[in-house]
Amino acid sequence: MGAARVVRDGPFQTVRPVIGESWRRCRAAGVDTRLRGAPVVNDPRTVARARAAHPLGPHLDTLRAVLDPAENLVVVTDATGLVLWRDGTSAALREADRVGLSEGACWSEEAVGTNGVGTSLATGRPQVVSSTEHLALVLHPWSEAGAPVIDPDTGGVVGCVAAGTVARRLHPAVPSLVTAAARLAEARLELAVVRRDEELRERYGRHAGARGILVTSTGRVLAGGPAAWRGRRLGLPLPDDLLILPDGRRAFAEPLGEVFLLCPRPTGVPAGFAGVQRGSQPSLTLSLLGAARPYARLDARRLPLSLRHAEILALLAMHPGGLSGDRLSACLYGDGEGSPVTVRAEIHRLRDRLGGMVRAKPYRIGCEVEADFLVVRRLLDEGDVATAARLFQGELLPSSDSPAIRAERDEITGRIRRQLLDRDDAEALWRFARTDAGRADLEVHERLVEILPADDPRRITAAARCRPS
Repeated sequence: MGAARVVRDGPFQTVRPVIGESWRRCRAAGVDTRLRGAPVVNDPRTVARARAAHPLGPHLDTLRAVLDPAENLVVVTDATGLVLWRDGTSAALREADRVGLSEGACWSEEAVGTNGVGTSLATGRPQVVSSTEHLALVLHPWSEAGAPVIDPDTGGVVGCVAAGTVARRLHPAVPSLVTAAARLAEARLELAVVRRDEELRERYGRHAGARGILVTSTGRVLAGGPAAWRGRRLGLPLPDDLLILPDGRRAFAEPLGEVFLLCPRPTGVPAGFAGVQRGSQPSLTLSLLGAARPYARLDARRLPLSLRHAEILALLAMHPGGLSGDRLSACLYGDGEGSPVTVRAEIHRLRDRLGGMVRAKPYRIGCEVEADFLVVRRLLDEGDVATAARLFQGELLPSSDSPAIRAERDEITGRIRRQLLDRDDAEALWRFARTDAGRADLEVHERLVEILPADDPRRITAAARCRPS
């Protein structure tokens, strides 16, 4: 493909096609060639929070070792071009400050025009931008090489690794080193994903096979189905969502703790029923978040639950060691309310549904149990807020008046809300805003207005919710 002739500020100039296409994008975005530098869009506190949550943080030493800040200014950004880290000599940092190449500044094409970071993010490929190839005149003394880093779990871009210097041309080895650093970061991220996948298979793998296909919350196949499907992304599962499998069958996504079980639906068989596998240790999975109609899965059987039965199972899942009749009554009704006799009657009816899975003296669940609210709590403990937000379908049993359930509900909702507000993850915060807990939350929508791009239609929706009715 030959060079392209494009207009900058008057006469035609011959440039490489990738640069010409970038200039056109920047012109369409209204980028001014006379801008003085990149805009600082985040304060140090916000940058610190973004660093703490970013997956490339643990791998900075590796990136520095490859790119050598003594030779070039090293920059690491997030997927939007926000500069999270930079390193270099004192002279290089001073030059970078003059054009706004600092932590908290945005180096997307829309913000600062054609450049090594923004153009690599816009194209999804490693790019080199030298001297007058920059759209902004202030950047003409600079040259940079950037390479996007792809998340092996989601397949999306998580950030950019770049190296730059005040020179008309980079050393020929720099672009290769930048690309190698990005690929090394991807390899480190993939290793973490592989380890996590093994943990999930060990925890949930026995549900796969004849019963269904085990997939991550991002839709990657962990177990079950043909061997060729392993690692393939089938689509983003949501509870009770209908997905089309690669062989054309329809499958419903059933939440199973931190993963989903895709249950193929044979013709004539009701959704959610695939038969019980005999001879294996039974397990109970509770789906109680945002549940107008809570339900349990006993192995492959989906069992609707009354509110009272859902409350009892939630409390027993919260107390694996068991609860006495008096204690369970206090959790359900409050101190001095209800009675063990009432609890005993409810337990009797619950055992009719679940058989010997509910045991007495003390009351406890007599099989392996997982619950969506416990998974969200565990993910928050581990700092995996993005996955917690994906699995948080709403508050725990929102219609329950049980004192213990209310306390658990308030704690989980409050924790996920606080952690999301402290991050710059617009996707996760938007998911929370779509739940009953977040829909009327003014602070959540104000934060969305701050972090969503100006041209994102969701920002308009969030801004509308910030206005008084």
